[in-house]
Amino acid sequence: MNTIQNKIKEFLNHCKYEKNLSSKTIKAYTIDLMQFTKFLIEKKYSLEILNISKVEIRGFLESISVMKPKSIKRKIATIKAMFNFLEYEDSILINPFRKMRIKIQEEKKLPRVMELKEVNSMMKFVYRENGLCKDFDSYSYSETLRNTVVIELLFATGARVSEIANLRLENINVSIGAITIKGKGNKERIIEVCNKETLQLLKRYQGHFIDKITDSGGFFLINRFGNKLSDQSIRGIVKNVSKSVGITKLITPHVFRHSLATLLLENDVDIKYIQSILGHSSIMTTQIYTHVNRKKQRQILTLKHPRKNLIMIAD
Repeated sequence: MNTIQNKIKEFLNHCKYEKNLSSKTIKAYTIDLMQFTKFLIEKKYSLEILNISKVEIRGFLESISVMKPKSIKRKIATIKAMFNFLEYEDSILINPFRKMRIKIQEEKKLPRVMELKEVNSMMKFVYRENGLCKDFDSYSYSETLRNTVVIELLFATGARVSEIANLRLENINVSIGAITIKGKGNKERIIEVCNKETLQLLKRYQGHFIDKITDSGGFFLINRFGNKLSDQSIRGIVKNVSKSVGITKLITPHVFRHSLATLLLENDVDIKYIQSILGHSSIMTTQIYTHVNRKKQRQILTLKHPRKNLIMIAD
């Protein structure tokens, strides 16, 4: 059976069981490949995998040209990955992507970041909210304690929201201050947590939630129903806290990631270490943080620009 539907199934099984890709990635691949299949059906093209050529791929590319460049790049990359797999498995003789040059210009946007004072205001807010709860058995205490941990973890690790949500008790060693994060492709990286306040908070949280953590199957961050805290819930916590302290720009968990990287860079941390902390497989991905904000740029150029040593006007 050489239909595209069967080959998609083979490819997805390869991604899931051999490459161990995350469920999120598998879902994205499935959506992209189903969209490609739907296009072939609507245009009455052959669904035989051996009959799919550059003509069909170009037609699909034209049909999605109204989408954002980032979405187009992802969809084409997914289809290309499947055909590369089929070529490697000798399921096809000719890979239609072999002699195709597809260049999609994506607008480069600088990442949205927070200044340190904005991070400080969010942290002070969650600590204050938790400190106001004197009844340790109340839901308010548990909720504010967990929210404080969420904000601390995001800034301490610079991890992606899904990486924070999927943290398990076994990943957090509060005695030595190390957090093991499972990133894309199930690659592990260890983040050292050196701040005493952060470690004390994690210990307090662990002691307070240990029964619920155990009942949840070991997930570290727990919602009100005793289950794993979702990505969306973490986004909601960040949004609510940022609004509460009067930050008008949109703050997401990823903004914490961008902010940590930028602040480390501005404190002269080598970009290779930042790459390791963020879990980027390529240094090129980390290069986006080499921008500096205007305030920092003004400070650098005022103090460091060689022009300040040149005197043109005689006394």
